Amino acid sequence: MRTGYFKSLFFAFLASASIAAIAAPVVPSEPAKVLIAMDATSTSHSAKVDLNQADSATLQKELAGIGEAKAKAIVAYRDANGPFASVDELLEVKGIGKAILDRNREKLEVN
Repeated sequence: MRTGYFKSLFFAFLASASIAAIAAPVVPSEPAKVLIAMDATSTSHSAKVDLNQADSATLQKELAGIGEAKAKAIVAYRDANGPFASVDELLEVKGIGKAILDRNREKLEVN
């Protein structure tokens, strides 16, 4: 009789385990993809910024590490010293260091 009792308990345990496995919440295999709508004005990131033609708002918006004060300093330097001869001349502007220039070198051009 003991073996019959043991088999009954074992069967009840397996049955409850399988019910628990079936009732468990399903975890999706892929995370849900979120679509991000881009503004049409933000697609200009591939175009380079001309240091001799860009205004302070454009410089501030397009360049990393350039805030309002540095953008105005770039424009003021250009107004005082004439057009930039090269991108490296940007180092002459107060507040612009090598790290900022290196971060933005791919985005800049001089025409």
